Amino acid sequence: MWTSGRMSNAKSWLGLGMSLYFWGLMDLTTTVLSSTPIPRDQLESLTSDRQQSHHRTKRSWVWNQFFVLEEYTGTDPLYVGKLHSDMDRGDGSIKYILSGEGAGIVFTIDDTTGDIHAIQRLDREERAQYTLRAQALDRRTGRPMEPESEFIIKIQDINDNEPRFLDGPYVATVPEMSPVGTSVIQVTATDADDPTYGNSARVVYSILQGQPYFSVDSKTGVIRTALMNMDREAKEYYEVIIQAKDMGGQLGGLAGTTTVNITLSDVNDNPPRFPQKHYQMSVLESAPVSSTVGRVFAKDLDEGINAEMKYTIVDGDGADAFDINTDPNFQVGIITVKKPLSFERKKSYTLKVEGANPHLEMRFLNLGPFQDTTTVHITVEDVDEPPVFEPGFYFVEVPEDVTIGTTIQIISAKDPDVTNNSIRYSIDRSSDPGRFFYVDITTGALMTARPLDREEFSWHNITVLAMEMNNPSQVGSVAVTIKVLDVNDNAPEFPRFYEAFVCENAKAGQLIQTVSAVDQDDPHNGQHFYYSLAPEAANNPNFTVRDNQDNTARILTRRSGFRQQEQSVFYLPILIADSGQPVLSSTGTLTIQVCSCNDDGHVMSCSPEAYMLPVSLSRGALIAILACIFVLLVLVLLILSMRRHRKQPYIIDDEENIHENIVRYDDEGGGEEDTEAFDIAAMWNPREAQAGAAPKTRQDMLPEIESLSRYVPQTCAVSSTVHSYVLAKLYEADMDLWAPPFDSLQTYMFEGEGSLAGSLSSLQSATSDSEQSFDFLTDWGPRFRKLAELYGASEGPTPLW
Repeated sequence: MWTSGRMSNAKSWLGLGMSLYFWGLMDLTTTVLSSTPIPRDQLESLTSDRQQSHHRTKRSWVWNQFFVLEEYTGTDPLYVGKLHSDMDRGDGSIKYILSGEGAGIVFTIDDTTGDIHAIQRLDREERAQYTLRAQALDRRTGRPMEPESEFIIKIQDINDNEPRFLDGPYVATVPEMSPVGTSVIQVTATDADDPTYGNSARVVYSILQGQPYFSVDSKTGVIRTALMNMDREAKEYYEVIIQAKDMGGQLGGLAGTTTVNITLSDVNDNPPRFPQKHYQMSVLESAPVSSTVGRVFAKDLDEGINAEMKYTIVDGDGADAFDINTDPNFQVGIITVKKPLSFERKKSYTLKVEGANPHLEMRFLNLGPFQDTTTVHITVEDVDEPPVFEPGFYFVEVPEDVTIGTTIQIISAKDPDVTNNSIRYSIDRSSDPGRFFYVDITTGALMTARPLDREEFSWHNITVLAMEMNNPSQVGSVAVTIKVLDVNDNAPEFPRFYEAFVCENAKAGQLIQTVSAVDQDDPHNGQHFYYSLAPEAANNPNFTVRDNQDNTARILTRRSGFRQQEQSVFYLPILIADSGQPVLSSTGTLTIQVCSCNDDGHVMSCSPEAYMLPVSLSRGALIAILACIFVLLVLVLLILSMRRHRKQPYIIDDEENIHENIVRYDDEGGGEEDTEAFDIAAMWNPREAQAGAAPKTRQDMLPEIESLSRYVPQTCAVSSTVHSYVLAKLYEADMDLWAPPFDSLQTYMFEGEGSLAGSLSSLQSATSDSEQSFDFLTDWGPRFRKLAELYGASEGPTPLW
């Protein structure tokens, strides 16, 4: 480039489409690298500058932008433009240097001519322009001939990029049965070409696959429904292919495609329907409440919330016996037992079940109704049920003085089955470990088996069992709560040992002690005790008792002048009576010591002074006495030891069997003929025994078991049931620690003399030892060795040890 002079501005651009401008010899030379024309105002400015050039400073560099097409595919370097200084006279003295972005790598310059070439393939999408600096140097001296200046090389776009869907593939959802034109999704394609130059980046959309169901807006890329009444249940998934083409869709434009996967979402447009109009079910009568009987299902082609069901029982005779619930996971109706069933009361039920959609859409109501009904028949099956108690709980109150064997309650149970089997009653012994009660096995009469004591156990909670005779595995149970009522069977007594003192200087009427009492009974009206002196001390001259009427009493002195030397301790018997029926009383003893007191009444000493012996023993005399006592004690022990170890000679007869020396009986019971031990007639006829004379008593020994009849009332002994009598006898036998090892209640038919059965005694059953041999005991093993030695044949003298 040549300049005719320097302008005021060192860098002045003359036009956008020009490569460079040369001023010389009043002539303008222009090199055009693009089709952009020079504006008129710029040309007028150039002309004006030329006319006034002799008035301005000469300008060294005048620059414009260089333009070069991208994607050059030739083999030679691409010519970009030419740099020229007005100081260059063409003799090669000027050297051009290029620096900046891409200098020497992308762009090169001929240092002599100033021609600029591109040596690499250019891509506007990678870089749209380069900023470079040019400088002219003196080739010989290297001195800058012109100041360094910048210029720009812009890359001109061509249509070399197809549109691309950066967000594809797309996924979209649209409700089924949507109206035509419903927007589904918008797709967007991007073209990397220059949108400001030509139509390279102008994109037009079209649909290649998905018709006639969907359409796409050619300018915006919005996909819409194109077909009405698209049913999800018929077809749910659609694959739509969209094309984007540049150059405005003209021939020769580049195109890109993307896939849009469209799913029809469900709406509630299908009513539920029962595939079965009749269901047949069965349930055991023993099924517990809330147990499952069966399931019903109404089919709905919709899904999700639109397929949710609500099942209800709308009619039938089983609405009060059964219930139905909806399973939220599988949308089935679960029929359950609402109350206990009974085959004997009702054998079958009928239900009318309705299944309905709870979520409805108003625009689809014309496709309904959105509910359906079905009929369910339920048969109750019979099972062998355990006995049932009526009522289901028993509460019994019984006084603690009730006699043994008294019936306190009748427990009743029955077999609920049609067969109505017999019932047998018993008590769960884990609930009555003390065995205080007994239940009749057939009648269910609950009786006392032991004396009750409210002070020991005021409540009893027992379980009575009822078992079917034909099926012992069927057992029913009922709880029985027994409250033991209080009776006045405990006399009041002192809660502790009372000990008081009286001063020697005490005056008459002085309080020396306040006493109280306790009673284990618990009357309804509360305790009230009465205090008085015992009858044997009613005229006691020393002390008296004053009842305070608040369950306490005061002990007062009747006189003064007590002396320890005369009497140091007084024992005052006090009678304590309660207010119960009958009145019970006890006598407590108050121990009163006579003490020496000061003037203020404080005790100084309560023990009488010891009298000193007039003559004291010396130490030697005391030692002699102890020595004599020790010698006597040794002699006594020696005599006792000699008597214990004294042995008398014992001679064994060879012919005498040893077992005759081991077992000797001096007395044999009289058997049934011995009426001294007890009167057997009492067991044959209790009435005659009770009404007769006094029972005989054994003369040779005292009876160890007394008659038990006194514990049992006469009415109990002669009643039709003997349970109370047996229970009373059993209890007394259990409580008697000295009873002999035989049961006095077992009786046998009286044999008497001349009985064909003969005597049952083994004594004198053989006349001699030789009549029976026991040698076979030696063959029975070690367990019978001792018997073999005792009863076997004697082979010689047997040693004693």
